This record gives sequence, C-alpha cells and structure tokens, in this order.
Amino acid sequence: MSHTLKIDFVSDISCPWCAIGLSALEQALAKLQGEVQAQLQFQPFELNPQMPVGGQDIGEHLAQKYGSTPEQQAQIRDTIRQRGADVGFSFNPGGRGRIYNTFDAHRLLHWAALEDLAKQRALKMALLVACHSQGQNMESHEVLLRAVQEAGLDLERARAILAGDEFADEVRERENFYTGQGIHSVPAVIINDRHLISGGQPVAVFEQALRQIAAQ
Repeated sequence: MSHTLKIDFVSDISCPWCAIGLSALEQALAKLQGEVQAQLQFQPFELNPQMPVGGQDIGEHLAQKYGSTPEQQAQIRDTIRQRGADVGFSFNPGGRGRIYNTFDAHRLLHWAALEDLAKQRALKMALLVACHSQGQNMESHEVLLRAVQEAGLDLERARAILAGDEFADEVRERENFYTGQGIHSVPAVIINDRHLISGGQPVAVFEQALRQIAAQ
C-alpha cells in the first residue's frame, strides 16, 4: 500500500547543497516507488536577500560571510562536486564566479507551483542546472526565461511577471513563515508539516526517514 507524503522543500537556487539534497531526495523517492508517493512543493528561502544588482564575486562573498580562505573554499568545492557526482548532479568544475540575487527566480517558482507542481519541479531543476552546472547569471531575465521555457511554462506570462512585482508579497510571506518556524539554513525538507530533515543528506538517509514517516 502506498502512502502519500506532503514534502515542502525549502531552499534557494544559489545553494549547492540544495541541488545535492534535491537529487538525493528524488533518488530516494524513486527507490520507494510503490511504497511512498510524494506531493513535492518548493518553498522560498534567500541566502542573500540583500544581494545588490550585479551580484558579488563568489570568493569575496564566501570570505566575507563565512571567513573562509581560498584553500578552504577550493576544498569545499571539491567536496560539493564529489557529493553532486554521487547523486548525478554535475557542478561546473570552475565554480560559479559570481553569486546573484535570486528573488525573481523565487517569484517565478511561486507562480509555477500555482500552474502545475510537476512544472514547478522542472523549473527548479532547470534553475539549479543554470546556476551550478553552467555558472549563469541568475538575476538575468534571459536566463530565467530560458529555464521557464525548458520547464514547459508559459513564456509570455513569465515575462509579464518579471516586468512587474507580481508574487513579491507572497514570496516574502512564505519566507517569513519558514524563518519564523526556525529555518535558518537550507535545504530544509519538511514532511507532512512536522518532520524536518536538514541539509544535503545522502540518498540512504532520505530513504530511511521517508520510510519511517510513511509507516507511522
């Protein structure tokens, strides 16, 4: 008998561990086919809500935010690349260069969820690939619209959203809701509104947790 779990995946597209966590979660769900079904929805979280237009050099940003040295950053990048490879997500070997504001991407993801959750998932994946595999400028409307097109969503509607500030209030309200619930790092995977799995966990961890929750 199959159990349906409600899964809220709270994350930011500029977070590499979110790409790893999502890929691992999807693999875990594939292994649990027939046992567990998921209603998966992506929720917004901004790592850098104050990031100005034009973004910031990633090395400079990480040094400022976490006090990490270039050597430490290179080591973390290697770890991330390896963990990505383990779950089939490829990171750009040269890293990303710059980090950008992701608010417009979150507005589009909010809209996509209202259209179709499967298309929201496709958009999320296209944005993660553009950011981490291709090192694209994630505040560029051109880059965002390409992801919209890949996800099979309405391009003209997306263009109109980007031209104004539609869904800005809704995104901020969701962000405030999750930070108010104590979510301060991502990915945060919330199951049935009460179980939290934090971080880019390996496939086995997700598989075991999902199986246990479904059995309750």
